[in-house]
Amino acid sequence: MSRIKRVHILLAAAAAALCVPAAGVSSPSGLPTSIGKGEGQLNLIAWEGYTQPQWVKPFEKATGCQVNAKYAGSSDEMVTLMRQGGGSQYDGVSASGDASLRLIYGKDVQPVNPNLIPDWKNFIPALKSPAHNTVNGVHYGISLQWGPNTLLYNTKLVKPAPTSWSVIYSPKYRGKITVPDNPIQIADAALYLSKAQPSLKITDPYELNQAQFNAAISLLKRQKPLIKKYWALASDEIDLFKNGDAVVGASWPYQTNTLQAAKVPVKDLIPKEGATGWADTWMMSSHAQHPNCMYKWMAWVSTPKVQAEQAIYFGETPANPKACPIMNKLSPGSAAQYHCGASASYFNSIRFWKTPVAACGNGQNDCMDYTKWQQAWTQLRG
Repeated sequence: MSRIKRVHILLAAAAAALCVPAAGVSSPSGLPTSIGKGEGQLNLIAWEGYTQPQWVKPFEKATGCQVNAKYAGSSDEMVTLMRQGGGSQYDGVSASGDASLRLIYGKDVQPVNPNLIPDWKNFIPALKSPAHNTVNGVHYGISLQWGPNTLLYNTKLVKPAPTSWSVIYSPKYRGKITVPDNPIQIADAALYLSKAQPSLKITDPYELNQAQFNAAISLLKRQKPLIKKYWALASDEIDLFKNGDAVVGASWPYQTNTLQAAKVPVKDLIPKEGATGWADTWMMSSHAQHPNCMYKWMAWVSTPKVQAEQAIYFGETPANPKACPIMNKLSPGSAAQYHCGASASYFNSIRFWKTPVAACGNGQNDCMDYTKWQQAWTQLRG
């Protein structure tokens, strides 16, 4: 850890030096102390469903910043895109916890001043300065939304109703199963095995020694012949369920909402083994060409109304609990449905995505780092 901390200090200084500051007086840290006039454009990398017209168009009208968004299907794709064109092609990214630290230590994102985001002070404590976007007290982004990865199933074709992740590893639904095309899916297998095979002694699905890692990969290899398709974008999975090509799979609440709106008979749940999940952050590129528009965007999407709109649309939980009453006005009961203002115990029950590293807290460097996860997933997929 001491080596990582020393590296961080150097990277923080470099990132601050590379920062294209917003207009206004800069602080001694090099961070802006005010947001200047927008540059007229904003180029974003986002999860599908994060830049919907209902909150983008009012933002464009209010700020003059025209939003251009590219959807990414995985955290790996987000990291790759943020590094293209010398990092100047995109201004920001809605990074999940398995990408954010890679972006920080890769100098792909710059420190930001959370005090320029008025609603940041209203965020739940766990998301004001979380470890996935704040290192040694330096903020590299503004938290957005969070939620669990769920088990999605067709209520007419999957009976009895599932209660365990075991259903996506079951030959019963051969050729009708779908899961994300993402190395972090290894953690879902590890989470299931932590309950199904306690002798493996898996305590953290992102901290796996060789034996634990091998067990997860072995399970995924047995699952592969059962898979109809590994989905990249959420819309891919939605199409699979609409067409009847898949009846059960690993998913997000967004897919459930979209499918139910289309009258497809589906439900989702968090199985008895628990769930992995995401805690997303808007992060600014170290070479952002439109930093004022990016600050304006981070402030906009942190407001209670926009937080409520996105939470309902995607099926996730706002970082800003002031969104809860607005959620209920827009969709009665939605605040409770998506755990808005949830207790710390519920938040802590979700195993949020994080980047696997060799030094995983046991005093040894015997965990499989993310490079090994990527290699194993590539070999698995063929």
